[in-house]
Amino acid sequence: MRTPGPAVRVRVLPLADRGDAVPDDTVVRDCLRQSPPRLPPWLGYDAVGSALFERITELPTYYLTRVERDLLERHSAEIAELLACGRIAELGSGSAKKTRLLLESCLRLRGTAYLPIDVDRGMLESSGAALCAELDRLEVTGLWGRYEAGLDWLRTHPGEPLAIAFLGSSFGNATRGERDALLGEIARTLRPGEAFLVSADLDKGREALETCYNDPAGYSAFADFRLNYLTRLNDLYGAGFVLDDFVPEACYDADTTTVEGRLRARADQAVPVPGLGLTVRVPRGRFLNVGYSVKFDGQGLADEVGAHGFSLGARWLDPGAQYGLFLFRRDGG
Repeated sequence: MRTPGPAVRVRVLPLADRGDAVPDDTVVRDCLRQSPPRLPPWLGYDAVGSALFERITELPTYYLTRVERDLLERHSAEIAELLACGRIAELGSGSAKKTRLLLESCLRLRGTAYLPIDVDRGMLESSGAALCAELDRLEVTGLWGRYEAGLDWLRTHPGEPLAIAFLGSSFGNATRGERDALLGEIARTLRPGEAFLVSADLDKGREALETCYNDPAGYSAFADFRLNYLTRLNDLYGAGFVLDDFVPEACYDADTTTVEGRLRARADQAVPVPGLGLTVRVPRGRFLNVGYSVKFDGQGLADEVGAHGFSLGARWLDPGAQYGLFLFRRDGG
């Protein structure tokens, strides 16, 4: 029987009336009231932000994408065997270029449905079409919304055994409280014995990490990506941010093993945000936080995920033990 064409095998489902892509006003307001003011990571991933992040992954100093791709090239067949599932959902799927390696290995073993979750509808459509054009028999159902909405959809649409993937070291882009809340949602979504595959960047100190998370000479991908958060606030909420009033940078905090993406104020700032009913104040030299990237050690990650009812089943590290893929199994199976 002939396999349906790529367009027939791709659909994108909005998960709320506004597609859940317009940020929750309460969440953004609460983040901006923190000290220092903070913007949630998903705010930066409109079509422009997604394209800018793809530029980041191509920077010569940004090792994460290359190391993770190499791990998947070497181990995707083994991972596919261990997942033993007919459905793979991915949180923050983006372009899914690396995920293609895993999906290809899964398809060699069984029919596979891919359920990417992302706030950028255009990216879901284009990545789904590209995957289906390259991989016969793959079916893609894009879930347009934030992680929580996608996981809720999965809970209300049971089916073949499910694995949830969280690649790109994105698990570290949140506070401990936010990670715990998300792990609770993932635990509620997976049935006993089902798998959670997560990648994590491992701590390697200030010099290596600040080199990785700042633009090398002649590039501006990180700077443009961080400043796009202010453009989003201006567009969505009528804010009055002037991009030239802020210096994009990344700094490593050894106490928390975290790289912080920052927008440092060149002068005292008092910026009205009418759509949220507040004014954001940033003194000269202080900053807005536009991203965390927590760096783990293997045991700490295992303990953090394990506290939510998971057991570590397997892990794969790069030769320098700088980065890893970790496969957890939901307890009770």
